[in-house]
Amino acid sequence: MDLADRTQNTRIVRQKLSDQVLERLQERIASGLLAPGDQMPSEREVMEEFGVGRPAVREAMQRLSDAGLITVAQGGRARVNAIAADTAVRSMDTVARLLIAESPEYLEHLKEARIRFEIGMVETAAERAGPEDVAALRELIVAQRARLEAGDAQGFIYADIDFHRQIAEISGNPIYVALSEAMLNWLCAYHTHLLRWTGNEQTTLQEHERIVEAIGSGAPKQARAAMQAHLERSAPFFSHEG
Repeated sequence: MDLADRTQNTRIVRQKLSDQVLERLQERIASGLLAPGDQMPSEREVMEEFGVGRPAVREAMQRLSDAGLITVAQGGRARVNAIAADTAVRSMDTVARLLIAESPEYLEHLKEARIRFEIGMVETAAERAGPEDVAALRELIVAQRARLEAGDAQGFIYADIDFHRQIAEISGNPIYVALSEAMLNWLCAYHTHLLRWTGNEQTTLQEHERIVEAIGSGAPKQARAAMQAHLERSAPFFSHEG
């Protein structure tokens, strides 16, 4: 490596003031100095302590809020949120939505990732589900059928999300739950069911019933096969084109 390369690799990059404020506040949250439920310092307190202007503080606070690390109350101070799996996943939300919106290719990548993720997740559900879990899934199918009979397309999709999220809940793994909900929400904007009925809603309900039957029977392989068939059939309904 010559001198020019070494210089390029070691050059100090000047950070924006808001980035520095953000890093310091994140460190205090990560260390527990600012614990869940604590009030954040006021804008003026941060300005005085760090010697920066109001715009830098406001930008840093907004980014903490966008990441789910704090909740900004109307007319009051922000408070620190408890850090959980869904907080971590939610911090990716804006970037993920922009990426998918700008590229049909990434929508296809997401659909493939979701299938791989959910067929593994449903196997876990079939291994761990108790009678109450199976009953909860059956109740969600009833709720989804009611949305269909009411002609509520959007409600039908939300009930679909609830069904798949419940399968994630059975795992007892909060990361499964957070990732499942995130992927479903990212895909939801591209679900043509939100714009029109496709005529396949009864098929969806029948496939959900087969998935629940396999979970209730404690049959991971059958659950995997049922979920894979369901997701591969429904994947074309997620599209940039309505």
